[in-house]
Amino acid sequence: MGVPSVTGPVGPTGVRMITPRGRRLGVDVGSVRVGTALCDPDGLVATPLETVPRADAARRIAELVEEHLVVEVVLGLPRTLAGREGPAAEAALAFRDELTLVVPAVPVVLQDERLTTVVATQQLRGRVKGRRQRAVIDQAAAVAILQGYLDSRG
Repeated sequence: MGVPSVTGPVGPTGVRMITPRGRRLGVDVGSVRVGTALCDPDGLVATPLETVPRADAARRIAELVEEHLVVEVVLGLPRTLAGREGPAAEAALAFRDELTLVVPAVPVVLQDERLTTVVATQQLRGRVKGRRQRAVIDQAAAVAILQGYLDSRG
């Protein structure tokens, strides 16, 4: 019988919380679209999943959580380079509140997402064009958010 992982996030007491093995869903919230990414059950590699319209995002994410047996949602929190939270961060926090209502049994954690969209755009430059490019960038940003979270867990 295996020992549970203790590589989870640090709780309010400064002690690492035990997180179960399982898939995590990365989420990049925009004003128009929401990009999603999913990791493998061992929490090693994040891959793009889909992009959904912002207006329908909470409902669709609840479906994805159920469909993929997600144990944790990792939501990008946009901060300025100085570490401040602006209107985009306020929108992400409001979306977190929305998610906790539709997936109350699954924790929603915040992950700093500074520059993830910029990096995703640079990586995809020239590979995908037009409207499809924007959707792919949102997914790539979600991958960067989720992979950053997975890597920070050790």
